[in-house]
Amino acid sequence: MPPAPPGPAGLLLAAGAGRRYGGPKALVRHADGRLLVERAAGVLAGGGCAPVVVVLGASAAEVRATAALPGVVLVDNPRWADGMGSSLRVGLAALAGTAVRATVVLLVDLPGVTATAVRRVARHVGSDALVAAGYPAGRWGHPVLLGRRHWPGITATAVGDRGARAYLRARPGQLRVVDCADVADGTDLDRPAGAGRA
Repeated sequence: MPPAPPGPAGLLLAAGAGRRYGGPKALVRHADGRLLVERAAGVLAGGGCAPVVVVLGASAAEVRATAALPGVVLVDNPRWADGMGSSLRVGLAALAGTAVRATVVLLVDLPGVTATAVRRVARHVGSDALVAAGYPAGRWGHPVLLGRRHWPGITATAVGDRGARAYLRARPGQLRVVDCADVADGTDLDRPAGAGRA
């Protein structure tokens, strides 16, 4: 196996149908003119993640045809309707054949997350790493860095709409929370406002 790259991979979960939003959030156009899937993949790449893997599901063919995602690895989750957990499992499986020691996970509907926040979390890269971005009022969330040693346990517990949260909550002594409130906003895009379908 080749030596592990110095930085983490990036894993973008972009498979949901966005039922409450009115359509797949991957195809929502951000205020800056880019699709959310383009913006989020760029944030991971800009934060030093390589490779960047994007998990698609609902409207995968439309995303492939519409989005400009050069250099990104696209994988399909045929069971996307089962929830976010299935997409996380698919993404981790796609990375299992690489030499990366960890991956930064990001959701497509977090337009307030920046490359600076990704870099801040990613600097703790390591096979044992469990790192989350910290926000006001004691909240923590994405971007999240998951060390390779934890992938089997995360895969076993990522079911339904639960990603790695249950696994992380069960390990408070191992989870490092890195303050990102000054460089990012971890609020998800739940309802249409300032963005529109492509």
